[in-house]
Amino acid sequence: MFIYEILATIIFITLLPFYYIVRVIQKKYLYGWREKLGFFTPPNLGDKIIMLHGVSVGEIIALENLTKKIKETFPDYKIVVTTGTKTGQDIAKKKYEKIADYITYFPFDVPFAVKAFLSKLNPTVVLIAETELWPDFAYQCKKRNIPLFVINGRISDSTFNAYRRMKFFFKHILKNYTGLYTQSIEDRDKLIAIGASPENTEFMGNLKFDIKKLDVSIDIGKGENKLIIAGSTHKGEDEIVLQAFKNIKQKVQNAKLLLASRHIERIPDIEELVKNTGLTYGFRSKGDSFQDKDIILLDTMGELGKMYSICDFAFIGGSFNNTGGHNPLEAAVYNKPVITGPCIHNFKDIYGILTHTNAGKLVKTPQELESQMLKLLTDEKYYNDAQNDCFKVFEAQKGALDFVINKLKKLLSA
Repeated sequence: MFIYEILATIIFITLLPFYYIVRVIQKKYLYGWREKLGFFTPPNLGDKIIMLHGVSVGEIIALENLTKKIKETFPDYKIVVTTGTKTGQDIAKKKYEKIADYITYFPFDVPFAVKAFLSKLNPTVVLIAETELWPDFAYQCKKRNIPLFVINGRISDSTFNAYRRMKFFFKHILKNYTGLYTQSIEDRDKLIAIGASPENTEFMGNLKFDIKKLDVSIDIGKGENKLIIAGSTHKGEDEIVLQAFKNIKQKVQNAKLLLASRHIERIPDIEELVKNTGLTYGFRSKGDSFQDKDIILLDTMGELGKMYSICDFAFIGGSFNNTGGHNPLEAAVYNKPVITGPCIHNFKDIYGILTHTNAGKLVKTPQELESQMLKLLTDEKYYNDAQNDCFKVFEAQKGALDFVINKLKKLLSA
């Protein structure tokens, strides 16, 4: 570990100026660097702290209900939430404003930054969502007797193959974790295959299935119209969705489309595509309504999740390119059927559950997407069966949240 620390520090310091220059050339800001380097002053939080880390938006959203439950179950403990990205930080500050006692950035995995971070916060226990394996952070936690857990862990096939080739390295890193709790049996077995101890590596289920419906009231003029949401779309997918929708409008005149790009900075480009359809369109930020628009572009942050509550069904983007899909449960929790393209490796276990029923539909081509959309709009029995299966899936998948809470109860009462 000593050699790793030296090499990590040398590489970090050497590459830092080049990375800074690249970011400046790309006109991208360097958010959170002071905090990531350990230069921050936290409030006085005392000596009873539960820390939760989610690298970006998806992980932060997945942790929300667990964090609320932790605050309720362990009122004597302060809660610290960390993220690794600017977008994750923005969502954390919005969603955790009344839950967390302190929100900051996770440190760079180099000794001086990690040591400064842990010395200033000294958490009682650390929970890291998904599977971020930070060698020096894990080592320093072990050295300071800070229990460190991976929760909601998952490991993609590509990551697994890379880690397996470096098992000689990762088996030493994984031994520093107090517990590794995974979304699926397959994920558990993968971690064990790269060196995790079978004794502290367990299947917990998926926290994302423990999400609750938001208590929201939205009026964007849906009325009796049929609303399709295309959520978290990427470049190349908007064209597919818009062409399918344009064709559908010829057969289902009251069909409407809410188009939500994964990257809001793409809105001007998407607007040009929408113009070419000849359909009427508007913007959420301007308060436009489906009463007089066929398409509304969701150009605001943090609203997609609640918009799913008013749709009839959703297409989840990132699935007709190499992104690997996005979380379909934000829609399915409202009993809204979901459709995905063929590239879903980041959420294959979730989609495996959904598509085993009528709750989720996997399509391989743009033509299949259009056909599936049209069937959900016009076949009432087919649509109702899909809605019912959404409900059944969530009922069957409950339990991950309680799993983590019970582990914390045993640890903190010891």
